[in-house]
Formats: sequence, C-alpha cells, structure tokens
Amino acid sequence: MKIDLFDTTLRDGAQNPGISFSVEDKLRIIKALDEFGMDYIEGGNPGSNPKDFELFEKAAALSLKHAKIAAFGPTCRAGAQAADDENLRKILRSGADIAVIFGKSWLLHVERIIKTTAAENLRIIFDSIKFLRDNGRRVFFDAEHFFDGYTGDKVYALEVLETAGSAGAEVMVLCDTNGGMTPAQIGGIVREVKKKSDVKLGIHCHNDTGLAAASTIEAVSGGAAHIQGTVNGIGERCGNADLCVLIPNLQLKLNYDCVPAENLKTLTELARFTAEISNISFNESAPFVGSHAFTHKAGMHIDAVNKLPASCEHINPEAVGNSRGTLISEMAGRAALLGRMKTFAGGRINKNSAELGQVLELVKSRENEGYQFENAEGSLDLIILESLKKRGDFFTVKSFKIVPAEPFKTDTTGAMIKIKVGDSEEITAAEGDGPVNALDKALRGALVRFYSNLKNMKLTDYKVRVLNSNEGTAAKVRVVIESSDNAHIWRTIGVSTDIIEASWKALIDSVEYKLSLDAGLF
Repeated sequence: MKIDLFDTTLRDGAQNPGISFSVEDKLRIIKALDEFGMDYIEGGNPGSNPKDFELFEKAAALSLKHAKIAAFGPTCRAGAQAADDENLRKILRSGADIAVIFGKSWLLHVERIIKTTAAENLRIIFDSIKFLRDNGRRVFFDAEHFFDGYTGDKVYALEVLETAGSAGAEVMVLCDTNGGMTPAQIGGIVREVKKKSDVKLGIHCHNDTGLAAASTIEAVSGGAAHIQGTVNGIGERCGNADLCVLIPNLQLKLNYDCVPAENLKTLTELARFTAEISNISFNESAPFVGSHAFTHKAGMHIDAVNKLPASCEHINPEAVGNSRGTLISEMAGRAALLGRMKTFAGGRINKNSAELGQVLELVKSRENEGYQFENAEGSLDLIILESLKKRGDFFTVKSFKIVPAEPFKTDTTGAMIKIKVGDSEEITAAEGDGPVNALDKALRGALVRFYSNLKNMKLTDYKVRVLNSNEGTAAKVRVVIESSDNAHIWRTIGVSTDIIEASWKALIDSVEYKLSLDAGLF
C-alpha cells in the first residue's frame, strides 16, 4: 500500500520557536524534499505574509521531479462569501498545485472561538472548497481539532467531513491539533471514521505528549493513507510528527510503500541538511538518523555487533543512510578498537595484532589523563592511523602567538601562526572573538594556500569541562571541538591545565582530521 507523504516543514515546522526561514532557505529545502521523494510540500500560507507569497512565485519556476507544492489557508469568514475572500484568492494567485484548507470540526471552536453557528461553519467549509475546485485547484481539507471534536460530538464531526467531501476535497486530514490524544484513541477513531466514509483519510499529529509518531502509525494501521509531518519533528510547541521516524518505521517495519529504497538511503543526509538550514542543533540521539542511533559503547554489545550486526541492530544503518559506530571508553576493550581499526586496515588487523594492543594502552593512558574518546572519534582515528603508520604529514606548526585584546576595550583577540608545508613556510595573522577563534582563523588562513578544501570547513561547537575543580585555577580542562564540512561532522579533543593549550590540541586534530579525510585515509 502506498502512503502519501505530505511535508509541512516549511509551514507548520516554521512555527518552531527560534526558526525563521528565508525564501532562499525554503527553496533549498523544497529541492531537497523533492529529491528525497516527498509527494506534497506545503510551502506556507500565501495570504498571511509577503514572504510566503514570494516563495510560491519563485517555487513555480522550480523544475521539481516528483513533489507537488501546496498552499495553506483558512476557510472564508463566517457571514462572508468565498469568492470575496482575499486569502482564498491569494491561494489561487500563488499558482500552487494543491490548496490545503483548514476548518473547524469541534463545536467548541465553532461556537466559542470563531463565534458562529454549526450550520454556518458547514456553509463556509463547503463554499471555500467549492470556490477553489471551481477554479481548477485540487483541495485537501484539514479537519482542525478533529479528534477532540469527534469525542465531543461524533455526528457533527462526521458532518464536517461529509460537507468537505461533497464540495470536492479529495483528502480528509484528521488533525490532532492539541496533540493530546493517545495512539489508541486516534487509531480507534480513524477505524470508526473509515467504516463510515470511503474518502481518502489523512493524519496530522502534534507531539505534545511525545506520541505523535506512534499516533500517526496507529492512524495508518486504521486506514489513513496520507501522513503529514515535518523533517526532524520541528513545529509549534513540542513539534509535529517526525517524518524521519515515520518513514523508516512504515517502510522498513510495516512494509508500506513510502519512497524508493535508494531514496530512503538519503534520509540521514536530508535530516542533517534541514537542521543546518533551520539553524538548529541536530539531535544526535534521534532514531534512525542521529549519529548515536547505531553507535555502541558497551563492550559486550560491540563484540556482538562485530560478529553479527543483526544481534544488536534492528536494521542495517545503511538503509537510512547512517553508519555504525563504536565508542572507545573504559567500558569497552579490544572488541571496540578492533572494529574501528578494521575499517582502516581491513583483514591484516586481528585481536592479537600488536597495533591493537598499543592503541588500547595509549587510549587507557590518555583517559587516565582526562581524555574521553567516546565523543572525540576524530582524535581517536588519528591515533589509530599513527599506530598503523598511515598518518599523513600535512603540516608542521613552527610557532604561534596570541595577542590578547586590551581589557574592556575590544572583543577581538589576535593570533599569529607560522606553519611549514613541505619546503614552504607561511605566516598568517588573524583576529577573532577570543583566542580560540583567532587561532582557528589564523591556522586555516595559513593552510588554505596549500589546502583549498579547508575553505568549506567550520567549527560548529566548542565545549569546555573542568576535570578537577578542587584544584582551582590549576585545574585541568577538557576541550571538545565539533567541526563540519557540510558533508561530515567530527569531534576532536585536547586536555591541559591551560585552556588555550587544550583548545589548540583539539583544533590541530580537527584540521588534520579534515585533511586525512579528504586524502582518503579513512
């Protein structure tokens, strides 16, 4: 059975606190969603603001391979005619393939929020949908607060659906707008509605109880063939049903047809790309697409997954474009390192290899000093390369100097670095927001002459932890730097009693990891 995928990241997802998409942001996400295989993409409400209307004008020029663009808006007002409603007319002028019209299905909202009668609410729903249909638009109807409305008055909630259907709406989307229903409640109501109506049913859940994905799956089991959600579950309040959870569950676990298998392999990339454009931190613990989703830390688990992946993984990570990882810590021994080292050295490394023992001892020694490699796989991989005698000789730092800002006079700090690459030397100075930022800019500024690929590298996170606070200002600090080049994310670590030295160690590893990655050493 084919499940229609309706993405509302750009409309409902944009209501997430802290997210504000530009028109260009939306166009980039539309292209990515289309490439992935979404059936419908809701661009926004063209009647609500000029930015959304501009988006539809520009989206019309896109050559989409698969997806249809949808425009969202309310029914006409009570007492008014649809033909005179400016919001509806803007939906027509937007050029969107689909009009998504929302209307009230809960009598409480009809009588106390929009303050009209049950009969007039039915009239404006019918009039609005028919007006759009008469003007050549396909219409989906969002039955707002449907589950609360059905619980309060089944007869009226069903009458709302019948009215929308008779006016020409082709999909009836049942909305848990408050997000308060349980999966059992939603599944039960969808089954009841399905028995009483032969129209195509859709489901739109909010995540206020943390059950939006489960409720959506229950709705599909009950007969819904159209699901609405957002990438990464972003949205108002607690968010919407997460398509990155729904799609693999429906396709891989329940055998529904959502997207081609080769498209599903780009899900992790889509999730990270959307988080980047949304300017939000990516949830590394997210099911299916997070870096932790298939990462193993316990020694017994690592040993098992190395012998038989299915013993500790519910799916093949590659099915959703993710990859297996193992964390090196005091909880894991040879099995963890063996799996990681084999990715670099293949069959020549086994549990009795001298290199394995050397790296294990070095990791334990470093952890005793305060290092922690489970969240710094970049630095660990460099240690492994060195043990295998594969570590690259990319550059040497001859000297560096921090030029502190005059206290309370300026926010910037200066740094000067002298590096050597082969027989060539380069001296570069830079200013930054503090010493670490200045060192980062100066180092990459010096190296970019030799390695232009560093232009697309950036530091995305910087964490400092004091390890022995009882030592006061002499305490050791652990610095973990996260870096990205848009295609990969890696973390590196440094430990010292001097925060700048600890940061410098992590920074050097970060740049060297990027160069090693691009050189094909990993």
